[in-house]
Amino acid sequence: MLIPKQNRKLIYESLFKEGVMVAKKDFNAPKHDELDVPNLQVIKALQSLNSRGYVKTQFSWQHYYYFLTNEGIEYLREFLHLPAEIVPATMKKSARPVGIRPRQEGDRPFRGPRGDREGYRRRDDGSKKEGASGDFRPEFRGGARRQE
Repeated sequence: MLIPKQNRKLIYESLFKEGVMVAKKDFNAPKHDELDVPNLQVIKALQSLNSRGYVKTQFSWQHYYYFLTNEGIEYLREFLHLPAEIVPATMKKSARPVGIRPRQEGDRPFRGPRGDREGYRRRDDGSKKEGASGDFRPEFRGGARRQE
């Protein structure tokens, strides 16, 4: 498919800036959700990059998800004439780790790993709970009747 150079450049710039791109599987959409380019041109341009190994494609729930590979980063740097210092948003390091937050005044103290759960099934007297009490006798009453 022939794609105008300005549209191809817009697609590649957006892909390089974010590192990922999403396109709905709607070949007749007049324009892409984020770009002012026909959706078919976005899908076909990224399909071309996928066939050359510059992006990885995942399809789920009628959407194409494209992820830029390291080879794709190099290709787009060359295509867009960008220096090596500029990297996609997915490759940038965050200022602080996401999973760790500073301890605040109202937080509970750290209790350690919870791998040992032996104490939780014990009775107050220390004996293990084996199951239901000795006089418990379940019985089945009723149910589906046989048709003869």
